[in-house]
Amino acid sequence: MKRNGTAAIAAIAIAVFSIPGPASAEEGGTGHCVPGSIASFIDGVPPSETFVVRLNLLYYRGSVGADQPLPIAGLTAFGAEASSWATGLTMLWRPPGIFCGRLSDAMSATIPYVRLDLSATVNTTLLSGAPVSVRRSTGTSGLGDIVLMPLMLNYSVSRDFNVNIRTGVYAPTGSYELGRLANTGKNFWTFEPIPGLMYFGQKNGIETSVFVGADFNTENGATDYSSGTQFHVDGTVARHLPLLGGLAGLGVTGYDDDQVTGDSGSGATLGNFKGMTTGVGPALSYAGKLGTHDTVVEIKWLHEVETRNRLESDIFWLKWVCKV
Repeated sequence: MKRNGTAAIAAIAIAVFSIPGPASAEEGGTGHCVPGSIASFIDGVPPSETFVVRLNLLYYRGSVGADQPLPIAGLTAFGAEASSWATGLTMLWRPPGIFCGRLSDAMSATIPYVRLDLSATVNTTLLSGAPVSVRRSTGTSGLGDIVLMPLMLNYSVSRDFNVNIRTGVYAPTGSYELGRLANTGKNFWTFEPIPGLMYFGQKNGIETSVFVGADFNTENGATDYSSGTQFHVDGTVARHLPLLGGLAGLGVTGYDDDQVTGDSGSGATLGNFKGMTTGVGPALSYAGKLGTHDTVVEIKWLHEVETRNRLESDIFWLKWVCKV
C-alpha cells in the first residue's frame, strides 16, 4: 500500500452528510439520522487545513405491513409505503490550526433537497358521520431539514488511527403540514453527539471504522408529539488496494438503531412506540484525482434485516467529495 495514496484519502475525508428520513419508532417510522450517513473513512473529520465540497444522492424505499400503525403528521396510518430521492450539498471548512499538535477542528453545513412520495391507509369520517378507512397518496418536494455541525474534532493517535467527535444539529427548515402524509421536514429539532474511531492501515489498506451516536429530539409542536431518544451504531470493514493511480475499496457496512426512551406527549396515542432497525450491505469506494483536485466516491446499498415500529427499507447512497 502506497503511503501517498492513503495520505490523499486522509486529506479529503469529510464530515457527515445526513438527509432527513422520508416519513417523519419516532414519529412516522424514521428518525432524522439516516443509516450509512456516518459509517466509513469518507465521513471522518479532516486532520489538516482544507475546504471540501460534498455532493450526496440518496434513494430510499420502505414499507410496513398492512396492520402496522405509524403516527404520521397527526394521523394514524396503516400499511405505509414510501419512496424518496434526496440530494444535498455539504460544505466543510477545516480552518488553520486552532489547536496544537494532533488535535484538529472543523465545521460544516448541509443543505438537502428532498422528493418524497408516501401512501397509507388512514381513518376518516364521511359527511354522514360514518367512519371509513381510505387509501391516500401524497407527493411533495422541496428543502429538507438543514444539518449544522458547528463543532467537529479529530485526534490523530497515530498515522493509522484517529478519534473523532462531533455535534450535529438538525434544524426544522423543511416543509411540514399537519395531516399531510408526505413532508420534507419533521417539524422538530434534533441534537446529535457522535464519537467515532477510525483505523486505516497505510501499509495494509485495511479499514475499520465505528461511529456511535445518540439523537435527542424536541417536541413536534403541531402534533404535541415528542419522539424518544435513539442510540445508533454504524460501522464499516473494508480493504483498499491501488488501482488506476488511486485507491479502490471493497467492504461491508452495517448499522443498528435502537430507541432507548419511549415517545410521549398528548399526540403519542400509540404509547411509547419504541422502534429499532438493523441493516447491512456492500460498500464500494475510489479515491484519486479529478483533474488537479483530490476526490473520493463511495457507493453503498443498505438492506434492513430486522425492524420494529419503523418502515422496513432499502437505502442507496452515492457520496462524492472534492477538495477545493
